[in-house]
Amino acid sequence: MSTTTTNDYLLLFRGNVWDRGLSPAQIQKVVSDWMAWFERLKAEGKCAGGHPLEEQGKVVSGKQRMVADGPFAESKEAIGGYFYLTVGDENEAIEIAKQCPGLEYGVAVEVRPVARCLFDQTTRGRIFDPVFGSHRVMAQLRTNKEGSNEE
Repeated sequence: MSTTTTNDYLLLFRGNVWDRGLSPAQIQKVVSDWMAWFERLKAEGKCAGGHPLEEQGKVVSGKQRMVADGPFAESKEAIGGYFYLTVGDENEAIEIAKQCPGLEYGVAVEVRPVARCLFDQTTRGRIFDPVFGSHRVMAQLRTNKEGSNEE
């Protein structure tokens, strides 16, 4: 039985104007290098998947569920894609991010841990607050448990 623990991380690739000024041959080389990197990580069992994202989408927000165009197509901050990693720790995820072929062309790689969903025995449901994260969830679980008569 293995005692190795793994953690999940997202690599978020920011910036979708990396190809400006590159020839078609240079673009093909970067894309080929990126795919080889992705396939190697999958073969090593470190990457569960990933996808590039289309430049256009919709943003839904607010109590009235307003729908707007977004994100803006040309932005250094726009998320252009992601990898879902399963690795030993944050340092390993960072080292993988440093290998990104797009870095030298202006892509930034954000390394984000994936929050674990918690199971609340009182509601028999999974709890996760995507806005405030697990700290708020843990505080709510403690409050719920302290207020109940369960032991």
